[in-house]
Amino acid sequence: MLQGKVGLVTGSARGIGRAYALRLARLGADVVINDINLKAAEEFGERLTAATVMDEIKNLGRRSISIQADVCRKTDVDRMFKKVLDEFGRVDILVNNAGGRLRPGEACASSVSEDDLRFIIDLNLIGTILCSQAASVPMKQQKSGNMINVSSVAGLRVMLSGGGADYAVAKAGVIQYTALLAAELGPCGIRVNCIAPGHITSSRLVAQGMRNPLGMEEIARRIPLRRLGTPEDCANVLEFLVSDLSAYVTGQCITVDGGAIL
Repeated sequence: MLQGKVGLVTGSARGIGRAYALRLARLGADVVINDINLKAAEEFGERLTAATVMDEIKNLGRRSISIQADVCRKTDVDRMFKKVLDEFGRVDILVNNAGGRLRPGEACASSVSEDDLRFIIDLNLIGTILCSQAASVPMKQQKSGNMINVSSVAGLRVMLSGGGADYAVAKAGVIQYTALLAAELGPCGIRVNCIAPGHITSSRLVAQGMRNPLGMEEIARRIPLRRLGTPEDCANVLEFLVSDLSAYVTGQCITVDGGAIL
């Protein structure tokens, strides 16, 4: 399906990003692995089938390189895309997966600290924008391309306490940026869509759940499908968005949350 295509997945050394990268490889694409920590799987005890995600992809018969880079820094992003183009000559798919709510605390709307706010918005929104801008250059030249941004159901709903404001604002921004970019790049043959996961059992969430299994069970009981999602659930939606099945779909945000947003 994706033979001859080159995909770049940010934040893909573990978790959901790894699932995205492996799915692209299984569909036939060559895949670039990016992370700020290429050994991130070790931090959360995630078991790989090879030494690295890059090696996992090579074992699937696809070409792969890994690039350690901070997507919040334009110099890092520019360096990363130069290396991709030097190695592969093109970029067909960009998955802006890097992000997360990595600061503890309530982060209420009226009191979230400036430091936390800037950190979370940089990680989740600015990183997405910088990578999308860099990818748009070769994609415009190719007159084709596919960008998939990763938001969250946090960007679509509101906690009545006003908590999680930094993360919610950043992820809401990703959704709006997706629509703006899709409108601009559509005439260039480039599609831009968004995935908004709910509670997904990534290695980080599993590690957190081991400390509070009853809390995870309670979350599952409040989801209409009565279970937490898996990285593969997200990868299934990615497969739709990178395939010809979605050839007339752009500017959309698809929730992958078992109905939790309801």
